[in-house]
Amino acid sequence: MALNKGIIFLLLFLGSICYGQNTAKKLALTEVIVSIEKQFNIKFSYAVEDVAAITIEKPNANLTLQQTIDYLNSKTLLNFKALDNRYVTVSVINKTISVCGIVLSDENKTPLIGASVLVNGTEKSTLTDKNGQFTFENIPLNFTISLSYLGFESKQIAVYELFSAQNNCKEIILTTKNEELNQVLINIYLTPGLQKYLDGSTVLNTKKFGILPGLIEPDILQSIQALPGVESTNESIANINVRGGTNDQNLVLWDNIKMYHSGHFFGLISAYNPNLTNKVIVSKNGTSAEYSDGVSSTINMQTKDNVTNVFSGGAGINLISSDAFLEIPITKKLELHISGRRSITDLYQSPTYTNYFERSFQDSEINTNSDQKDTSSDFYFYDYTAKLLYDINENHQFRATIIGINNALDYSELHTINSNETESKISNLSQKNIGYGGNWKGQWTPKLSTNLITYFSKYNIDATDYRLETDQLLTEANEVLETGIKFNSNYKPNDNLNLLAGYQFNETGMLNQTTVNNPKYTSTKKDVLLNHALFSEVEYHKKNTYLRLGLRLNYFQKFEKLIVEPRINIRQKISNQFALKLEGEYKNQSTTQIIDFEDDFLGVEKRRWVLVTDKDIPIATSKQGSFGVEFNQNKLNIEATGFYKIVDGITASNQGFYNSFQYANANGSYTAKGLEFLANKTDYKYSFWLSYTFSTNEYEFDSFTPSTFPNNVDIRHSVTLGFYYNLFKNLKIAVGGIWRNGQPYTKPVEGNETVQNGNSTMVNYDTPNKENLDDFMRLDASLNYSFNLSPNIKAIFTAGVINATNHENSINQYYKVNPNDTNKTIQVDNKSLGLTPNISFRVNF
Repeated sequence: MALNKGIIFLLLFLGSICYGQNTAKKLALTEVIVSIEKQFNIKFSYAVEDVAAITIEKPNANLTLQQTIDYLNSKTLLNFKALDNRYVTVSVINKTISVCGIVLSDENKTPLIGASVLVNGTEKSTLTDKNGQFTFENIPLNFTISLSYLGFESKQIAVYELFSAQNNCKEIILTTKNEELNQVLINIYLTPGLQKYLDGSTVLNTKKFGILPGLIEPDILQSIQALPGVESTNESIANINVRGGTNDQNLVLWDNIKMYHSGHFFGLISAYNPNLTNKVIVSKNGTSAEYSDGVSSTINMQTKDNVTNVFSGGAGINLISSDAFLEIPITKKLELHISGRRSITDLYQSPTYTNYFERSFQDSEINTNSDQKDTSSDFYFYDYTAKLLYDINENHQFRATIIGINNALDYSELHTINSNETESKISNLSQKNIGYGGNWKGQWTPKLSTNLITYFSKYNIDATDYRLETDQLLTEANEVLETGIKFNSNYKPNDNLNLLAGYQFNETGMLNQTTVNNPKYTSTKKDVLLNHALFSEVEYHKKNTYLRLGLRLNYFQKFEKLIVEPRINIRQKISNQFALKLEGEYKNQSTTQIIDFEDDFLGVEKRRWVLVTDKDIPIATSKQGSFGVEFNQNKLNIEATGFYKIVDGITASNQGFYNSFQYANANGSYTAKGLEFLANKTDYKYSFWLSYTFSTNEYEFDSFTPSTFPNNVDIRHSVTLGFYYNLFKNLKIAVGGIWRNGQPYTKPVEGNETVQNGNSTMVNYDTPNKENLDDFMRLDASLNYSFNLSPNIKAIFTAGVINATNHENSINQYYKVNPNDTNKTIQVDNKSLGLTPNISFRVNF
């Protein structure tokens, strides 16, 4: 409090020597107070240091006492208050003032009409008028005001900085954003906080996020599944399928750090804390030449990047985890952002946790019970982030980021040997991903800027699996180490054109190790791959035309191989309502995941990261083109996009086959083609959307018979319906449903269900992926209520329910040999989440 008082009066002193430079003589406030005391026979109560440095024009002697007090209040930042006819107090607390400002652009100081102005910690907000002006009445001195305008950097300003003894409006300059070419096309896309850019990418702004059905927070990887063409066939964010691709074909970046792990609770919860995330950009096609190594999509998460000099933060808790975050100003140019989240599941096992646990471990040894053993499991997760922001000067910025993700599972079995003796065996699983990043931005001239990015990413999965029946200890390790450096140079000759050129280097190393004690077996494999890339791009936007053309050259030093990747992204507005868009790209990928059914951990974790070898595991390449039409009028947005996509270089071990190809080694491709449709009507109080995706997706493996068959994620028809409504100013609801075809699966040959293979018996599968599971249906709902605990503290209560009708959905079906009758098989059904409620409460300040 003393520090705030000091700051206010330092500003007051500096302001006092500048205010009202006119012919009227200014006196020390102490002299004026003595004069008023004599005039009205009263006493002022004040701290000497509060008024010592202040000068003021003496009020007119004809004013009444109350008019004199009002005059003092209007001319200083002090709070003068008459207690009675004898005493007047003078303080710096509980002071409210009227403020006025004019918001201008930085280039030519033209007024910004319709800029958003918000008094932080209150419900007070407004838009600037035709002169760029705004006013507020009775605002506390210690509050801050946020200003934002499309295409400009947001700004925070303290209320006391807007004080003017002459009742003049303070000019506030907003700085133009560098990425103004790629402007927002649709400001509210499905729900507040989701936006669509001109290049077709979708942006999730977590700070402005409304709610989506079933979600209690802006879960980054759950939210993007509301978009057409983005599915998760098993409800897991560890298995997001974009236009028919597998999850490892999505490039996931956190502040330019490549991430190799994305989910908590084996994919049911996003591993990325949304509280410090500023925006998430999702690109399905026509990606910038700056990015590669994700043949299906790019998910680019960016944290807050501005030094605000405002201390803020928040904390929350739900039935799975608790979290907190802080934004801490250190100096005027230096700021620290930190966040942390940890599960509470080892302290309290809620019904939500129970549902998640049963869903994650339903087809594993953890959920297998017998009379001979007593089992227990302990599962927890946590994540943390920290970011240091340093504005070196007006033209140079440095940022440093760290992110850590951890999942841990301990599983124990107590085996009864005889009536007097028991034996305990423990298995463990640990998944970690930690990343470090640095970023230096330089604005050398008004037209030329550079960006130097470095990062290090490390992923580990370590497992010890003790199998009681065979007295076998299996130890597994999968490690990824990646170091990267990227240099971007942007040259902007005018407001309509931007030229990008850059270089990127990556060194990726991977370790896969397996050790068995009985019989003794050890396998260790290490691989390293170096990749150099040059990229260049031109981006043009003027009136009705948006164009981005790019080229990326990738050179793999180990294979002496050059891959050329052209990119194109065009949007042409042909009338006030209609626009056409054309997107295309070539991409490659040098890392992939294999699925190991034989060396999995307790039936839970089967995936391992591996590097390409250019032979057994080739470099995956994709070619994709799409063409669409858009209609936008009166906040009704309708889109239809057709796409055609070929991905070559996939491996059978990457697909997770439950058929006769389950243990086969082969290389092939898949072809996905289809149509995406979205209709979205929005208003300031509601949003309604309907999306439909039709697609066909087929494998082609030349060495298999048949060589062509449906993809594991071949979902022909998928429909999403949703409704968001702002009932009151602080009460929101969202209701939505999903319907889609069941995914393909393979049955055994009827009447000949098993086959002998050497000394083992295997399932005799029929034609691969010939059958389909029953249709998937789910209804979700959410409710959000916000209120103020105090002027500076906002509370938010959110309740959500997944699968509100408790509809039973099958998400996978496969077969095992019956151990009691090897001529028969056992059908294994994996079910989706049943009715799963969750609630959260959080406070932000």
